[in-house]
Amino acid sequence: MAERRVNVGWAEGLHARPASIFVRATTASGVPVTIAKADGNPVNAASMLAVLGLGAQGGEEIILASDADGAEAALDRLAKLVAEGLDELPETV
Repeated sequence: MAERRVNVGWAEGLHARPASIFVRATTASGVPVTIAKADGNPVNAASMLAVLGLGAQGGEEIILASDADGAEAALDRLAKLVAEGLDELPETV
């Protein structure tokens, strides 16, 4: 299982617009990914409701994981997106 631990780079955390950007990037990756808070249960990272339900705050550590083919590259891209708190999807997603 590939895994990335990353701190949320959006000051407002993973809610509303940042969550939407993250979910679109996850879906675009074509790889099933889970997301969890360090002390929580993993949820589907392609589900807007699941991501919002995490309540991940800015600076808080989250864990991205997948065991699918292509997971390493997908998790690298998603971890970069979350860590940098990008305001839109990069061309490479």
